[in-house]
Amino acid sequence: MQALPEKARPTKVVVAKPGLDGHDRGAKVVARALRDAGMEVVYTGIYQTPESIMRAVIQEDADVLGLSSLSGAHLEYAKELGELLRDNDRADVLFVVGGTIPPEDADTLRTYGVHEVFGPGTPTAVLVDYIRDHARNVLA
Repeated sequence: MQALPEKARPTKVVVAKPGLDGHDRGAKVVARALRDAGMEVVYTGIYQTPESIMRAVIQEDADVLGLSSLSGAHLEYAKELGELLRDNDRADVLFVVGGTIPPEDADTLRTYGVHEVFGPGTPTAVLVDYIRDHARNVLA
């Protein structure tokens, strides 16, 4: 009797809102789009610290960390989370940032370990396709 092929688990994404940024409508839209695309999504809620976000990534064994920022503090939080990912042996996590990110900050974010930056107006299909193409393919 032939064994059935093991079903691959869905891509697991942690969507996080760091700091005092209380505007989470965009994060919820993104979370819903990723769920609708068949991914498993854990939304941390608002007012999270980098440490609590990192705990969620570890506890959920996430493939992707999506940071949503509308407050202007994206550089500080991305830098700290990039360091926490490396320090916790999770540099294999696809790290994306979205929100009101000035285009001139994208290169700086990449030096912190962010793989891609999605600015305002990015269609959710673009994000879904990027995650499908790149999750679980990050070299630690």
